Amino acid sequence: MSVGFGGHNPPFLLKTHMAAQARTEFASALSAIAKERGLDPAIVLDTIKQAILAAYRRDARERGEETEEIQLEANVDSQTGEARVLTWEEGKEDEKKDITPPGFGRIAAQTAKQVILQKIREAEKDSVLSQYETRIGSLVSGIVLRFDGPAVRVDIGRAEGIVPSNERIPSERLNINQRLTYLLKEIRETERGREIILSRSDPDLVKKLFAREVPEIGSGAVEVKVIAREAGSRTKIAVHSTQPGVDPVGSCVGQKGVRVQAVINELNGEKIDIIPWTENTADLIAAALAPADGIQVSLDEKNKEAKVKVGEDKLSLAIGKEGQNVRLAVKLTGWRIEIDGIPVEKTPTEETTQVVPADDQAAPVIEEALVEETPTPEPEQKEG
Repeated sequence: MSVGFGGHNPPFLLKTHMAAQARTEFASALSAIAKERGLDPAIVLDTIKQAILAAYRRDARERGEETEEIQLEANVDSQTGEARVLTWEEGKEDEKKDITPPGFGRIAAQTAKQVILQKIREAEKDSVLSQYETRIGSLVSGIVLRFDGPAVRVDIGRAEGIVPSNERIPSERLNINQRLTYLLKEIRETERGREIILSRSDPDLVKKLFAREVPEIGSGAVEVKVIAREAGSRTKIAVHSTQPGVDPVGSCVGQKGVRVQAVINELNGEKIDIIPWTENTADLIAAALAPADGIQVSLDEKNKEAKVKVGEDKLSLAIGKEGQNVRLAVKLTGWRIEIDGIPVEKTPTEETTQVVPADDQAAPVIEEALVEETPTPEPEQKEG
């Protein structure tokens, strides 16, 4: 029996020159398919062997024969395409028997063809995924294809990626055929097989966007030390210069703000605060609470707590809307921050204390008494 890629099986048992022609046709077809699909010819040949066995087992079941308990092997000649089904008794692999039934090629051809095509598609997908594996952690441009429940399917070129709901920007409204930049976060095993996971909410997306826009980051003259992000709303990024004379903040902002604005545009208007990184924790905390200024910081190293004093006229700036500014400062520095509002004028005025714990789930600010936080409803997503 033989399996070819055309509509007819090559006449292997005819004249010598006909056999030679068949060998050439099969080998050429095998090479052409492998090249076209970007696959190893050995992978294609292996899929053919699997198809032969699958077809044989199906044919045997239809004849009422049991094949699950016996050893089977498909042998395919890589030059001619001639295939045989072999079996052997346990422990006697050197005594294999040819059990290919008469007419098996005609019965199995269509089944084998379908299995081969499926296996080739799977192998092609694995080949493409292996190429994207080398790009994990980098930026990719993609077009929104469709909504898959709360997730989004995106065309990224040779493959399709998925943006799970937790990797979306909560406030971002997407439309079919909309082109956006994503972080290629990982290749994950899912119920649908291996899939490319994309992200719009990961802090590394901001880092990579700055690396693209700021040559000094690419050259290593400027480093992004840490990022704190509430995706879709605000990001704080601390940067450091590794070379004398290079202004890290100015490099990221760019002339007339052109560089930071390019990043903001990619994130649909997300606010970005750029601050200078310093090993001095007190100075870093003060910078992280910008745009508030005139900040005094005292540290409790043992408990990793910072007491901050700021004029009452700057208190709202330090805290931010719904406590966002101080929450991001906590994430950026890793310190628990307590803010005291002090009178601007020397008059007896009751001080107000704000406390934010330094953890991943930073609590809302506390003003004079504990107040239950009211969750902000997530904006409705436009499902294309």
